[in-house]
Amino acid sequence: MAPRGGDFIAKKCTTIAIVNQKGGTGKTTTCENLGIGLAMEGKKVLLVDADPQGSLTISMGWQQPDELPTTLSTLMAKAMNDQSIPPGEGVLHHAEGVDLIPANIELAGLEVSLVNCMNREKMLKQVLEGAKHEYDFILLDCTPSLGMLTVNALAAADTTLIPVQAQYLSAKGLEQLLQTVQKVRRQINPKLKIEGILLTMTDSRTNYGQQIDNLIRGAYGSRIKVFDQTIPRSVRAAEISAVGKSIFQHDPKGKVAEAYRSLTKEVMANAERQLKRVAERGR
Repeated sequence: MAPRGGDFIAKKCTTIAIVNQKGGTGKTTTCENLGIGLAMEGKKVLLVDADPQGSLTISMGWQQPDELPTTLSTLMAKAMNDQSIPPGEGVLHHAEGVDLIPANIELAGLEVSLVNCMNREKMLKQVLEGAKHEYDFILLDCTPSLGMLTVNALAAADTTLIPVQAQYLSAKGLEQLLQTVQKVRRQINPKLKIEGILLTMTDSRTNYGQQIDNLIRGAYGSRIKVFDQTIPRSVRAAEISAVGKSIFQHDPKGKVAEAYRSLTKEVMANAERQLKRVAERGR
C-alpha cells in the first residue's frame, strides 16, 4: 500500500518546478490541478506562485493579487535581508485542500534586485526550507522566461515537469529549456532531475496532433520521460481560471479531470520510487 501523507513527511518532501519559458503551455492549469489532485489522494500540498503575473493566485480565486499583504516577494525579500520567516507566513488556504504562497507584480521588482544579491540563485530555496517539513509536495508555477526567478525555482526543486503545447514551435523551444536545466544541474543543484515532458492541449483526432506527439516522443523520449498521459484541449479547462476552482470541481466527469487524475498517479508513483531509491542508498 502507498504511504499516506504522514509517512511521507518524515522521509522527504518532493519539490516540483513546473517550467517552460514559453507562455500558454498550461503551466498554471497543470500546477493547480496536479496540486489539488495530489491533495485528493491525501497528500499535503503547497503551491507556490513564482510568476509576477500572479496567474496561479488569480485562477485559485484571489482575483486582486496586488492587494494581498504578504506574497512570495515579501518572503524572498526577507530571505535576502537575512530575516527569519515565521512558519506559515503568507500562506493562503484554498477550499480544495491545498495551500498557496501567492504572487503579484512586486515579484518583478524583486527579480531585478536579486541580481545584486549574494547567493541570489538560492533565495527561493531559503524561503521554502521550513515548509519542506510540513508538506509532501511543493509545486512551483514558474514565470514564462529563463530569468532569475526560474533559476531560483530550479535551484529549489528536486524535479522539473515541463508542459509542452502540442505544436511545432513549442517543441522547438524545448532545447533551450533543457540546456538551462543542465546548466543549473552542473552549477547550482546537482540533484535536479527531469520529472517528464507533459503534452498539453492535445487533439488526438487530428493527424497534426498525432504528428507532434510522435515528433516529441521520437526526439526526446529516449533520454527524458514523456508522460503517457496527455492533457486534451477543452473549453471547460479554459474556464477554470475565472471560477477559482479546479477542473475536479468544475467538470469532474470530463476528459481533462480524468487526465489530471491519471497524471497525479504517475507523479505519485515517480515520487515513491525516488524516495525508495534514496532510502536504499541511505542503508
